[in-house]
Amino acid sequence: MSLFEQMQSKPFFILGPCVMENQELLYQVAEQVARVGQQYQVPVVFKSSFDKANRTSIHSYRGPGLEKGLEMLQKVKERFDLPVTTDIHESYQAAIAGEVVDILQIPAFLCRQTDLLVAAAKTGKIVNVKKAQFLSGQDMFYPAQKVIEAGNNQVILTERGNMYGYNNLAVDFRNIHDMKAFGHPVCMDCTHSVQRPGGAGGKTGGDRTFVPMMALAAKAFGANGYFMEIHPDPDNALSDGPNMVKLQDLDKVIQPLI
Repeated sequence: MSLFEQMQSKPFFILGPCVMENQELLYQVAEQVARVGQQYQVPVVFKSSFDKANRTSIHSYRGPGLEKGLEMLQKVKERFDLPVTTDIHESYQAAIAGEVVDILQIPAFLCRQTDLLVAAAKTGKIVNVKKAQFLSGQDMFYPAQKVIEAGNNQVILTERGNMYGYNNLAVDFRNIHDMKAFGHPVCMDCTHSVQRPGGAGGKTGGDRTFVPMMALAAKAFGANGYFMEIHPDPDNALSDGPNMVKLQDLDKVIQPLI
C-alpha cells in the first residue's frame, strides 16, 4: 500500500520541529516520530523546514537552506526509515526537493501560486496544500484542481485557521467538512492554528495549550490527519516555539486521536 493510500485509510500524523536547527535535533525528534508510528500502527511523516521564508523579521533564523536541509532530511529518512516532508516556496525547488521528500508542502500564503502548485504536481509526489488564512474551505477546490489538472491526484488539504483581526487566528471547523467534500484527505494543522502572527514583538506568538483541543475538534469534524510541530525544548526553539508541542507530551496528545 502506498503512503497516500495509508493516509486515506488510517489517521495520519505529520510531525517534526518547525525549522532545521541542527542534525541532532532532527534525529532526537525523528526517533520519537518513528516510535509513535510503530507503537500505534498509524502512518507518520517527519517534517521540518529548510527555509522559513516568511519570518516576521529579517533578523530571524530561517534555516540551513535548500541543499543542506535536504541532506539533513535524507539522513533522517535513511536512519529511521521514515517518509519525510518539507515546504517549498519557489517553483524551482519542487523538483530538487522531490528527489528526497515523499510529500511537498505548499505554504498557506502561497496556496494559489499556480506555477508552484504545478511544479509540485509534476514531481509525482504527494502535494499537501495548506489553506490560506484568507480563504474558506470551499475556496480550496481551486488550488487542489490546479494540482490535479497538472496530472497528480495525490492531494492533501490542510486547515490552519483564518485571519481574525490583527495578530490573531480563528479556526472555523466547517472548513474541514467543506474540504472533505472534494474527495481529498484533510489534515488539521494543530500548531500553526494557535499562532498569533507577528504578535510577539517582531516574531509570531501563540499558545500551545490549545493544540490538543484543536486536534480533538478536528477529529469531531472528520479530519483524516493531524499536523503538529514538536520540539524537546520549544521555549528555546529558533522558530515558532510558543506553538510547538513539547516532545515529552506527544503521546498524550496523540492517543485520543487514534
